[in-house]
Amino acid sequence: MKKNTIERAADNIRIFTASMVEKAKSGHPGGAMGAADFINILYSEFLHYDPTDMHWFNRDRFFLDPGHMSPMLYSILALTDNFSIDELKTFRQWGSCTPGHPELDIDRGIENTSGPLGLGHTMAVGAAIAERFLVARFGEWMAHKTYTLISDGGIQEGISQGAGRLAGFLGLHNLIMFFDSNDIQLSTMTDEVSCENTAKKYEAWGWRVVTIDGNDSNQIREALKEANQEKEKPFLIIGQTTMGKGALTEQGECFERKVSTHGQPLSKAGASFNKTIINLGGNPDDPWVLFPDVKSYYQRVIKQKISYAQKKKEEQLKWTKKNPELALTLEKYIAGDPPKISYHHIKTKSNIATRSASGAILSFFGEHVDNMIVMSADLANSDKTEGFLKSSKAISRKDFSGGFLHVGVSELTMAAIANGIVLHGGIFVACGTFFVFSDFMKPAIRMAALMKLPVKYIWTHDSFSVGEDGPTHQPVEQEAQIRLLERVKNHDGKNSMLVLRPADTAETITAWKLAMENIISPTGLILSRQNLNDIPPVENISRLEDSRKAAKGAYIIKETDGDPDIVLVANGSEVGTLIEVAQMLKEQGKKARVVSAISEGLFRQQDVDYQNNIIPPGKPVFGLTAGLPVNLAGLVGAQGIVFGLDHFGESAPADILEEKFGFTVKNILNEILKNQG
Repeated sequence: MKKNTIERAADNIRIFTASMVEKAKSGHPGGAMGAADFINILYSEFLHYDPTDMHWFNRDRFFLDPGHMSPMLYSILALTDNFSIDELKTFRQWGSCTPGHPELDIDRGIENTSGPLGLGHTMAVGAAIAERFLVARFGEWMAHKTYTLISDGGIQEGISQGAGRLAGFLGLHNLIMFFDSNDIQLSTMTDEVSCENTAKKYEAWGWRVVTIDGNDSNQIREALKEANQEKEKPFLIIGQTTMGKGALTEQGECFERKVSTHGQPLSKAGASFNKTIINLGGNPDDPWVLFPDVKSYYQRVIKQKISYAQKKKEEQLKWTKKNPELALTLEKYIAGDPPKISYHHIKTKSNIATRSASGAILSFFGEHVDNMIVMSADLANSDKTEGFLKSSKAISRKDFSGGFLHVGVSELTMAAIANGIVLHGGIFVACGTFFVFSDFMKPAIRMAALMKLPVKYIWTHDSFSVGEDGPTHQPVEQEAQIRLLERVKNHDGKNSMLVLRPADTAETITAWKLAMENIISPTGLILSRQNLNDIPPVENISRLEDSRKAAKGAYIIKETDGDPDIVLVANGSEVGTLIEVAQMLKEQGKKARVVSAISEGLFRQQDVDYQNNIIPPGKPVFGLTAGLPVNLAGLVGAQGIVFGLDHFGESAPADILEEKFGFTVKNILNEILKNQG
């Protein structure tokens, strides 16, 4: 039976997909071939964007969750002229713009880096929240859709519960998700690991759900029309698709719905690449051909998209003329520049926990930063993110005029949503929880670092001083883990993350200033539960002004008269302890310099002269940390000593733990004298 152009376009995607994987001798053709019909209809008939202006702010977004289906995405983007055929041929090769899993590249139409299953569609939830947040402030004229595609693996990942629950609860009717339900995953059929009713599950979360033949263009089209008309709920299209659609054996027999085609080239899976390409209408001797009728069709599609975008931009121009002040505000939001904040006007109490200082700062932000969303994983009153809530209000179903989002107990969901909000653009985002629970968030944090997203993480209860909650809630190894991302470079050669652990209220204000001004990577703020004494100011300068030196990562917080005999290094709550120790050393005739090292990553960006001036080579160096000794190993050097924890905590009051673990001034003094003489 002769196929029409729409069907041939989907087959063209399948041919390119199979060919990319075959040439690379690596990849996942099966699922991408099965979902080709959906992606073809979505991009040709529904997804609104401007091919001449890929950064157009009011475009629809498409978030791919199963990054292993990248050949499908690259193929459709080749049909829309975002990728060349030659670029498809370099799939998974060194220096290629078509890596094995898609990486953020808006110029080419890729809205998110995707790899770990479940994160992509959760980022889409974040983008949908961002759209509703902005529409609430500027009007429905700028409304647009967020589309996402999820696979069986993404449905199975636990993060899908948090994303599905929250999207349904908030009534994100601007979110449309296609579930590529092909009953197959990498190792098995899905019925070997699951018997859940996906439709009922999402309906229970408040989604509208339809089930269709995911390889039938007409059914896909009608489902997307219905989804675009929905005004109350997020929309799930369960598309029952065929894994490896079109695949044949050497004998010409059907080789569809085979587990083997999920994660390897067709020829290795047991199919015939040549027979498959012929079956799909291509030439196996030259499969890299864009069918002439498909090419002509997509050229018309591109013109239609340009025309649609132009009309929407004209609407925006009319709105701008009627609302000049709002238009300037929107322009400022879209630019994404750091907000202008009078940090010296922030009022805080003395000698408080750095989490409490952060709460006061967030309250100030709530009054002065209009385009900010702050989230907490059911800990707003403990991580003190409630400070922002006091100056704003909670986002709720049908009311996105607030700036605080109660996410519930779902830290990974929260972190991935934060990524999606930033990917959408126009909004600053911070999310809070206990530091020990950063473990839950790590996959999304890593993705934020990879994508260079300026998400702000608020991590409180930063040490064993959590106390009675015991070792399950006392972070020991977390700082070492998260600071590794300060050592990893992103694709721009910059530190992929900024991690800050302030020593008092003033340093907390400075840390937040650094966080808000950092728009090239994520920032982690590690904050204390317990009260900390404010660091005494140096002569003729305010403590806040002196704390600005933390912007260099490490600075002298207590100096000696003349050349120091020893340099004491710490960050966070341990800095105050070392100041007391330095005074006791002075009474014994030893001159000790105290250095507050809020971020080794920042410190190593300074010139060598500055680094050597702060921590002189050849001087004895002693580090104190409430975490693993490795936290400060790079600062004290090979000859230095670090006193820290090499074991989990215990359940007891904080002061008892300090005594038992040796974190008293007297014991630290003895450790220094024992090791330095």
